[in-house]
Amino acid sequence: MNAALLATNGAAVTIRNASVISSAQNGNGVFSYGSGTTVNISDSEITTTADNSGGIQTTGGGTTNAADLTVETSGNSSAAIRSDRGGGTVNVDGGSYTTNGYNSPAVYSTAAITVKNAALTANNSEALVIEGKNSITLENCAVTGNMSDTKGSSSDENVHNVMIYQSMSGDADVGTSEFTMTGGTLTSENGDMFYVTNTHCAVKLCGVEIVNQDSDGYLLNVSGNSASRGWGTAGANGGQVEFTAADQSLNGDIVVDTVSTLHMTLAGNSDFTGTVNIVDNAQGGTAVGDNAVITVESGSKWTLTGDCSVTSLTNHGTIDFNGYTITLADGTVLEEE
Repeated sequence: MNAALLATNGAAVTIRNASVISSAQNGNGVFSYGSGTTVNISDSEITTTADNSGGIQTTGGGTTNAADLTVETSGNSSAAIRSDRGGGTVNVDGGSYTTNGYNSPAVYSTAAITVKNAALTANNSEALVIEGKNSITLENCAVTGNMSDTKGSSSDENVHNVMIYQSMSGDADVGTSEFTMTGGTLTSENGDMFYVTNTHCAVKLCGVEIVNQDSDGYLLNVSGNSASRGWGTAGANGGQVEFTAADQSLNGDIVVDTVSTLHMTLAGNSDFTGTVNIVDNAQGGTAVGDNAVITVESGSKWTLTGDCSVTSLTNHGTIDFNGYTITLADGTVLEEE
């Protein structure tokens, strides 16, 4: 049945103080499937050990409400909080969710997933993935990812901590992905903090402690991909990102390729230390406009750590050029007066 416990056909299931163990291939722990189906699970432990075996799985329009769980998966492609084709609604409050396999983020979303007050840890994978017209909303969570440079099917494309993309497999509708995080910590032990490709998305951060332990990793990488995995058409599969930081501290470099777009707003009392640069698409795609549109609102500050290239800049706050320059698309070079 693809699960240790499967709820389907409009079932309403309540689970408390349970121990759920699966050692079967494709054996999810607790699975909510189908519109009208609801699983309420609390104060329980879920352990899966084989590949393709998520902790809590929600698909086909089902609903899962989880509180204070301890979930651990050890197989590959085994997200602790997992959804798949048909999506659904997932609400998680409290607990710890840990993965040990490759391609096993703590959360894989093809649904509307909200997590509060939880620890989310991926020991050999990116921490979070959103596919297509779906969302992850986090509040006061401690999130850590450690994606391998060499193992895992997408590591040859890019190494990252949060991936937002469209696979074109049919598992997720095409549309705007949404990632919202308020409070808590977001830690990357390897790779770029955010990687966006072949989708449109809105990213909103407020009061998050962001720690990238990889000195070579970008804060944000918005770019096309090789299409070797079917993620769109090479040269025309960039990302389109609206990135809003409100009362947020950011540190690191941002890169946007010529087939992608970024509209970035520093709002409230935000500060960003780093660079933004437009780079050529690796597959030689035809360039689009408005690659990097930056807005610094009143009360916010951007401190440069190197020369930058952006499409346009609106500044109502403070820019510390730090001896560097910003070159606009029309050739204007901005520097400290």
